[in-house]
Amino acid sequence: MPEIESSTANVGGLNTYLSRPAGGSAAGMLLLPMITGIGSQVREFADTLAGHGVTALSWDPWRGRPSADETPMNVLFEWMAELDDEASLAEMGQLLDYLHGDLGCRKVGTIGWCLGGRFALMLGGVDPRLVNVVAYHPTVPGTPFPNHTLDAVEYTAQIQAPVMMLYPGADDLVPVESFQRLQAALQSRAEGASIVHVYPGAEHGFSARIRHSNPVNARASNLAWPQAVAFIQATTQEG
Repeated sequence: MPEIESSTANVGGLNTYLSRPAGGSAAGMLLLPMITGIGSQVREFADTLAGHGVTALSWDPWRGRPSADETPMNVLFEWMAELDDEASLAEMGQLLDYLHGDLGCRKVGTIGWCLGGRFALMLGGVDPRLVNVVAYHPTVPGTPFPNHTLDAVEYTAQIQAPVMMLYPGADDLVPVESFQRLQAALQSRAEGASIVHVYPGAEHGFSARIRHSNPVNARASNLAWPQAVAFIQATTQEG
């Protein structure tokens, strides 16, 4: 495993967490966190990817406000209701520019969890530079939240890159009908592999450590993450 460098970084006014192999790498990933923002677990995800040779830059949905490590969950839900789809996608595009430009990455993908999983699918639909999209339990409810002004299913159908989407079978926030619409959108594409995982009995957000008191979630997370890392490496490697 290579030595890694990690730090917070301000990118054009955007708060980020950057972790990369010492000296950088050609492979890059934009991480789109769950409601907990750039908390300890997302930083660990970034560090793990860096240890596998991938530059990992994490978007901060809360724009510098404290992460879940310091913020009560009810406050985070209030912040989530304030997120604007188009403004958020614009910030992500700015970070992709930074990965390709200042950080020197030549192949860049994106991975998101929950709210970040939904954004990963939409970003994949609007930015053809992406070489992969990984969407962990994307938050696409049956009835869109008031601030969900863009249709994630529509954007999913426009993704050109290979996609890995992971769905928990006991998701109480995203009904199976929403998952089926996303899966149909992926499989309607003329290009780009679709790798779809279903974890029976796992709950929404099963990758979050706070949900691992349920052993079904812990097992799903332990099975999913190494496969996601392998998919990221396969799609961002040169050649």
